[in-house]
Amino acid sequence: MTRPARIPIVQNGDPVLRAIAKELSPTEIASAKVKKVIRDMKTALKAQADGVAIAAPQIGASMRIFVVSGRIFDSRFHRGVGIPEGEEPTHDDVVFINPVITKLSKTKKWMHEGCLSVRPLWGEVQRSTNATITALDETGQSFTRGAGGLLAHIFQHETDHLNGILFIDNARNVAPGQVPEDIE
Repeated sequence: MTRPARIPIVQNGDPVLRAIAKELSPTEIASAKVKKVIRDMKTALKAQADGVAIAAPQIGASMRIFVVSGRIFDSRFHRGVGIPEGEEPTHDDVVFINPVITKLSKTKKWMHEGCLSVRPLWGEVQRSTNATITALDETGQSFTRGAGGLLAHIFQHETDHLNGILFIDNARNVAPGQVPEDIE
C-alpha cells in the first residue's frame, strides 16, 4: 500500500495567508482543480492529529473554502489529541465553500486557540459562543448550519483565514507550547 503524498501546510509569513481568498463560481466549484484542492485539504488535515479544520490558503490555494474534520463530531475525539491512534472517525469531513457568517451571538468568551499555520503558538482569542454560517457544499448546494462551542469557534477561525486574518492578530497571552490543559 502506498502512502498518499504529504501536503505541506503553509506557515505564517507566506503572503497567501494574508490575502483575501477568492470566491468561487458554480463552474469553478465543479472543476477538477477545486476538487483536487479539497482532496488535498482533507489529506493535509488528516495528517495532523490535533487539527480540527483547515482553510484553502493553508495549503497555498487562495480560495474561499474550509474543511472541518469529521473527527470533531466523534465522541472519542479529544481536542489537541485527536481520536485513538489507528482508528478512523465515524463522521465525514464537512466542506464549506464561499462561507458567510450570518449570525454571531453577543455572548463572547476568551478561548484557547492554535493554528496549523502558526505552530507552535497558542493564545486566547475572544470569540462568540454561537455562530450561524451559510455556505455551499462540494456539489454547489447551499446550506446553513448553526453551532455552539468548538464548532462555532472553528467557523470564526476559518472565516478569518479566508479574510487574511490569523488568530495571533487578535490574541492575548500568545506563547509556544502544547495544548492547554483546560481547553474545551
